Amino acid sequence: MQEFIDQLPKLAKDKHNENKKFFAKLRKKPPKKLDHIMQELHDDEFSKTDCLQCANCCKTTGPLFTDRDVERISKFLKIKARQFEEQYLQTDEEGDLILQGTPCTFLGADNYCAIYEVRPKACREYPHTDRKKFQQISNLTLKNVAICPAAHNIVEKMKSKISL
Repeated sequence: MQEFIDQLPKLAKDKHNENKKFFAKLRKKPPKKLDHIMQELHDDEFSKTDCLQCANCCKTTGPLFTDRDVERISKFLKIKARQFEEQYLQTDEEGDLILQGTPCTFLGADNYCAIYEVRPKACREYPHTDRKKFQQISNLTLKNVAICPAAHNIVEKMKSKISL
């Protein structure tokens, strides 16, 4: 698995133009059942994928934290929201709350998340391959195929299943 994870950035770079063209066509004319197709591809891939074997998303990228996330997580940690923000988060150039660094502070050596039950919405939904109106997040997906083996596999299967 680690070998495949290590190859993902190069695979994504090699397929970037092909994927970009595919997503451009997908945005212009999405199939009527795109959400259904994506849900099937997502479910199929995640029936075979164990995120605990990878956790590359947690090791290399940080999620955005909403105000709700901050409230929920700080309550779980039994600290004030302001203290949580000061201790773990920073504001990026776009004004979003993000982790101060990677890997995620809450990721254990065993790839388990210490705040899994209350993790941020962005973590719960990652890699967003089952999101409604999938065609609208193509730029995000282009980034995720370089990080997430499951996202890479889903996009490859999607390209062969959907002819544009």
